[in-house]
Amino acid sequence: MSGPVFSELGEAALLCEYAPGALDLARQRRIWAVASGLGGVPGVREVIPGMNNLAVVYDPDAFTPATLAASIEALWSAPVPDAAGGRIHEIAVTYGGEAGPDLAALAEAAGMSPTDFAGLHAGGDYTVYALGSQPGFGYLGGLDPRLAAPRRAAVHPRVEAGRVIIGGAQTAVQSCTTPSGWHMIGRTEAVFFDPASDRPALLAPGDRVKFRLLEVLA
Repeated sequence: MSGPVFSELGEAALLCEYAPGALDLARQRRIWAVASGLGGVPGVREVIPGMNNLAVVYDPDAFTPATLAASIEALWSAPVPDAAGGRIHEIAVTYGGEAGPDLAALAEAAGMSPTDFAGLHAGGDYTVYALGSQPGFGYLGGLDPRLAAPRRAAVHPRVEAGRVIIGGAQTAVQSCTTPSGWHMIGRTEAVFFDPASDRPALLAPGDRVKFRLLEVLA
């Protein structure tokens, strides 16, 4: 597995990119292991794991970019502990209709009925690769390739929190109401981001998500 490519982010942060491209859970687990290994290291101020990358904010009095890169490369080369497994979240979803206005078109493009498309989506076993884009937004790996779809040419101006969406080879749940170029296929009442909670984000990297199909609306 190839090592990271480093680039400086200003004067006190380093971006480590790992062969961007297809989703790879083994590589993502190694990124999590590096992030864990850096946690609590004196001079490391913040570690942000992303999709195929890792950003590290550091104290310039404790590290140079070169010495920090050497520490990261050593962690990358170390054996990855057996995955302990994160939490499992079961998310009830209503698919189609007003809840998922893009479902019918995606199903037609995939050559299946909306009910079959929704059933295939709900039957998947998804892993949270990273959080980003908006608070509490989890990028989920594990989407059946038959359900993958390029992002929309025209952005939805308003996608409400709780919408279940597909973009490219990934699926997710909108955690905050914002515009989005992902396709809306359903809706859940689960709350993925609550700033008043002791744990504002429902998901964490390494967690698993299982969708439960409530109904498919015409």
